[in-house]
Amino acid sequence: MPKTFTDLARHALHGPTMGTRWSALFHMPPQFDEKPVAAAMAAAMAEVDGQMSTWKPESDLMRLNAAATEAWVDVPARLLVVLDAALKVGRASGGAFDIGVGDAVRAWGFGPAAANEAAIRAALSRTRPPAHQVLELDLGLGRVRKHAPLKLDLSGIAKGYGVDRLAEVALGFGIPSALTAIDGELRATGLQPDGTAWTVAVERPDHAARAPHAIMELHDAAIATSGDYRHWVTIGDRRLAHTMDPARGGPLAVSPASVTVVAASCMMADAWATAMMVSGSVEGADLARKHDLDALFIERDGNDLRETRVGRLFEPRTKPSRLVSPERCAN
Repeated sequence: MPKTFTDLARHALHGPTMGTRWSALFHMPPQFDEKPVAAAMAAAMAEVDGQMSTWKPESDLMRLNAAATEAWVDVPARLLVVLDAALKVGRASGGAFDIGVGDAVRAWGFGPAAANEAAIRAALSRTRPPAHQVLELDLGLGRVRKHAPLKLDLSGIAKGYGVDRLAEVALGFGIPSALTAIDGELRATGLQPDGTAWTVAVERPDHAARAPHAIMELHDAAIATSGDYRHWVTIGDRRLAHTMDPARGGPLAVSPASVTVVAASCMMADAWATAMMVSGSVEGADLARKHDLDALFIERDGNDLRETRVGRLFEPRTKPSRLVSPERCAN
C-alpha cells in the first residue's frame, strides 16, 4: 500500500441512470483497475432502475402496479427492501411520505406522459388510503399484495437507495472511502485520503442557476435534498414542483424551498427529506427532532432565504459533519 495519500490515484466514475447521472469518487493505489468497478456500478444502477422505475413498463414496480387487488406478487429482494423502508417512513411521518401517489405523479406530468386534465381531476377527487395501510409485505416469502387499488411511485426513495448500492459496490471491491451520488443525493464513506471529511454542497434553491448555499462536511453519512426548484411542470401560468401532497392528490400548494436531511443511509435521508418537504418547516422540524434526524429547512422570504436548522450536524463547528458558509470555504 502507498505510504502517503499522495501515492493514491484518483478515480471518478459516472454513468446514466433514472433520467440523470450516477457518480463515484475514490482514491486507490496506482495499480488498481477501475474497469470492473465501473461495470459493477453500472449493473447495480441498471438493476435498481429495472426494478423500481415507473418509466419502464416492464419494471417490477410496474408489474406490481398492474396486479389485481389481493393478489400476491413475487418481487425481487432489493425492491422489497425499499418498499419496507418506504412503509416505515410512511407510518413514522403520519403519511407525509407516501409511495401510493403514483396516479397523481403520472396525472400531473411527472411520469413518462404529459399532464392530463381528466387524470388530474380524478387524482384530486380520489380518496386514497396511505400505502402503509393497504400494502402488505411478506418479507419471508418475498411477496407483496395490495388491499386496495394502488399505484406506487418510488421517486422519493429509489435514488437514495441507488446511492447506497453504489457505496456497497465500492466496499465490495475493497474501496474503504468513497463519495457516491445520484443527482442531489450523496453518501460519504470513510474519509478522504488526507484524513479530512468529504465536502459536498447544499444547493441554493434557485430555479435559474446552480450555486452552493452552504457546504457540508460528511464522514460515514448520507445527505439528500428535496426541493421545488429543479423538477416542475407548467400548468397555465403556474409552475408546479414535483413533490406530491398525498392528502390532495396534486403538487404541494405551499412548501419550503428545500429540505436537506443527513442520515446513516441515503435511502432514509431521501425518504425523510420528502416527508419533511410535505410536512413543512414547522411540522417537519418536529419530525426531525422526534426521530433524531439532522435537517436544514430553507424557505423563501421575499428575495431572501430563511433557515431552520435541526440537529447537531447543522450546528456551526460540529465535526465530523458540519455546515459552513461558501465564503468561509473559499478562504
